Amino acid sequence: MADHQEASVTLPSDPASVAAARRFVADVLAEWGLPDGADTADSVRLIVSELATNAVQHTFGQSPTFTVDVRLERGEWLRVGVTDSHPRRPRRLPAAVQQDNGRGLVIIRWLTAEAGGRLSVSPTEEGGKTVWIAVPWPVAATATSGSSC
Repeated sequence: MADHQEASVTLPSDPASVAAARRFVADVLAEWGLPDGADTADSVRLIVSELATNAVQHTFGQSPTFTVDVRLERGEWLRVGVTDSHPRRPRRLPAAVQQDNGRGLVIIRWLTAEAGGRLSVSPTEEGGKTVWIAVPWPVAATATSGSSC
């Protein structure tokens, strides 16, 4: 197994791209040996959906694209990041504003913590940000490919 595997895709900031981001991550995880029905695979797909939705909805048209990066480090940690060019860091909305939305970050934090992982946000050199999750790679999964997309 390669020491480090990675794949990425850049998509337009359009609602249809959320499903494309989810499919991309599901395909990469399957290629690396994580079965589609595995708990980690399900959680990561939902997290990517929420992060991609945030990149589309909360950049207010200031980020024409977003990028999804998937990395498997030493077969131990799966890192997934979604980068957009809007400088504002994600934040939890007040309860009164959360009537129809605003729960994405809560879902992301909960799923990441449940998987034994962590969430972080890092600025990009271009002035945007990447929201990262890192979760342990399931022991039963074995990465089978060192290719990069």
